[in-house]
Amino acid sequence: MEYYNYIKSLHLIFVITWFAGLFYIPRLFVYQIEAFHKSSPKKEILGKQLKLMSKRLWFIITWPSAILATIFAIWLLVLMPSWLNQGWMHVKLGFVLLLFIYHYKTHIYYKQLQNDEVKVTSNFMRIWNEGATFILFAVVFLVILKSSINWIFGVLGIIVLGILLMLGFKLYKNIRSKNSEA
Repeated sequence: MEYYNYIKSLHLIFVITWFAGLFYIPRLFVYQIEAFHKSSPKKEILGKQLKLMSKRLWFIITWPSAILATIFAIWLLVLMPSWLNQGWMHVKLGFVLLLFIYHYKTHIYYKQLQNDEVKVTSNFMRIWNEGATFILFAVVFLVILKSSINWIFGVLGIIVLGILLMLGFKLYKNIRSKNSEA
């Protein structure tokens, strides 16, 4: 298994780039939604540019990274099948399933916005943007601690962080409203 660490490294690289795409695409969606509500010609100019940026990010970085991270993960499990007998791995795979669901739902939002269908608010998308962060925290704690129980403390920490982020969003929204009124 000389190449085990190479496979593990490639898996980690593509997990990182996958998450980078999942972190950035909802931010582009926020801008797209906000541009959609602007007047012409800003709406068309911004909309066209943001659609192009989203398309490139989604299909050149995010999707290929998801596929490659998955291929290398399966390869690692083939090399180390004993991991499938460990509780922490079962919980991790549950979070990976949740990540795929998040990715798929993000893809639905991507397709809607590419077709100028705005079905959610920019504030909703700001909150949606944090979904990948929650999953990342849980998976990192699971992999590092290799415990199907101790990861809960990490997730509780991210929930507290999430609450603080929500309060920050609310504060930001209030400041932004006051500045636009002035």
